Amino acid sequence: MYLATTGRRDAPPTPSGVRRRVPGTVLALGAVSLVTDVSSEMVTAVLPLYLVLGLGLSPLQFGLLDGLSTGATALVRLLGGAAADRGGRHKQVGGLGYALSACSRLGLLLAGGATGWIATSLAADRLGKGVRTAPRDALITLHSPPEDLGRAFGTHRAMDTTGALLGPLAAFALLWATTDAYDAVFAVSFCVGTFGVLLWLLLVPGRREAPEGTTRPTAPAPRARGGLLTGPRSPAYRRIVLCAALLGAATVGDSFLYLLLQRRLAFDAGWFPLLPLGAAVVYLLLAVPAGRLADRVGRRRPLLYGHGSLLLAYGLLLTPLPDTAVLLGVLALLGVFYAATDGVLMALAGPFLTEGRRAGGLALVQTAQALARLGAAVAFGAVWTASGPETALVAALLALTAALCCAARLLPTAPAEQGPAPAEQGPAPAEQGRTPAEPVERTD
Repeated sequence: MYLATTGRRDAPPTPSGVRRRVPGTVLALGAVSLVTDVSSEMVTAVLPLYLVLGLGLSPLQFGLLDGLSTGATALVRLLGGAAADRGGRHKQVGGLGYALSACSRLGLLLAGGATGWIATSLAADRLGKGVRTAPRDALITLHSPPEDLGRAFGTHRAMDTTGALLGPLAAFALLWATTDAYDAVFAVSFCVGTFGVLLWLLLVPGRREAPEGTTRPTAPAPRARGGLLTGPRSPAYRRIVLCAALLGAATVGDSFLYLLLQRRLAFDAGWFPLLPLGAAVVYLLLAVPAGRLADRVGRRRPLLYGHGSLLLAYGLLLTPLPDTAVLLGVLALLGVFYAATDGVLMALAGPFLTEGRRAGGLALVQTAQALARLGAAVAFGAVWTASGPETALVAALLALTAALCCAARLLPTAPAEQGPAPAEQGPAPAEQGRTPAEPVERTD
């Protein structure tokens, strides 16, 4: 009752060594994300310089501005997911989110240094991101075979990360060519974002197409009941939400890790914006292989191993190794962490959700994780202020170790990972009396 797309029992198995193609809808969504990330990361890369150096905002003012908009994004995900599930409006709701983010660049261009307009534009950008994320990820699950969800999400995240790499490079090139003309960056970002909206309208299908190897449901998906915070009744899905929150509560934000690197290596602050590019390159290279590995060996293990790599990054910052080794090691481990967890978590949760709850269910997982990470950032900053960065890092390491132990016991294996039964064979004795759509939960 929780599995919306189930492999056909009568379908012949895929021949060994034959690689299935990534669905065209996933590639279209990846192209939209690539273009949109170029637009958004152009602004993100220069925004601290523009607000702090250009307009004279204090770091505290900038932190409050960024924190408030980030918190609003986490909650808006639920609204976007619920709206998308109502009548299957994934394309309409997702398109609204992309359009809102594109218009926010125009708001920055017309703000003219007015702090209120800038705050409104930043809030619009984050709200747009929150609205579009769950419908987009739901479309990936609806248009991909359940046994290939890891590869589908990995392909999308790789294309998304390509945009995240190109955006900062384009912004710094524009600033160099125009002598720090931030308006030029905002104008180009608006044009690129508008192009992403056009790609969404032209390339992304408005209706679900049954992916290869799946059956189209004979009856319409049941209407979701309950409020925004009412998740599916699957115990396995609820354990996934709980584990996402536990692991998120022990995840230190990237900015803190970059600040710790800058503090240890004492390099010039001008190089600071380039640190995320190192982790992004590793993420780009490993996103697709990590997704394919998750489809082959099960999605819970890569998710746990990815958080294990983040644990190693924490430990590496506490070791007396040479500074260069620490820098390269932390950036590489951070890239491995995102490649093995970002899309894999969505691929793990997707098969436990019915079609009528797909976007809302994924949004609940994302919101639980985002709010937990927000709390972790506040706690880490408080411990750093009170007792120093080393104490805060040790506390984070212990917290992540405990969260990993709990997640290893609680995380289920997605029913799609067990694969369809061999052709022309009846169900196993233990499965007699169960309909094909009922999940079989196990925890390795």
